[in-house]
Amino acid sequence: MPEHIKKKLEEEIRLLEHELTHELPKEIKKAVAMGDLSENAEYHMAKQRQEFVNARLGQLKKRMSELALVNLTNIPKDRVAFGSKVKVFDNTKEEEIVYTLVTSEESDVTKGLISTTSPIGKSLMGKKVGDMATVVTPNGKRELEVLQLTTIHDEAS
Repeated sequence: MPEHIKKKLEEEIRLLEHELTHELPKEIKKAVAMGDLSENAEYHMAKQRQEFVNARLGQLKKRMSELALVNLTNIPKDRVAFGSKVKVFDNTKEEEIVYTLVTSEESDVTKGLISTTSPIGKSLMGKKVGDMATVVTPNGKRELEVLQLTTIHDEAS
């Protein structure tokens, strides 16, 4: 897992855990002290926030464990995979485009950073130089030809 992603997730987890264990209990206690809970907006909002924070913490911890399971030795050396930089020719747009396949947390299409789970990322996964990838987008199908590939292993060398 890229270190900056790990730190970003850990920081969000730390902030949410602090809110859950320190701030929200105070808000709930203060709201309870106001009396009638059935019509107490502060109480209901604090409880809803508590549910949201719990759900978000669960998502973040699950994502951390998923990313921790990424084994770089299992990433192919000759095919598009996580960490690959791929130059493609888009037959629809008649142009060359360079993409780098990253985690969903790092994706930024404007910088050419696409998630391995995005439609383009999924269509490129496992392709070699010379292969064609068909991407189904809301605007129709796009044909991408893999022109050049640099894998995460090439970058490490």
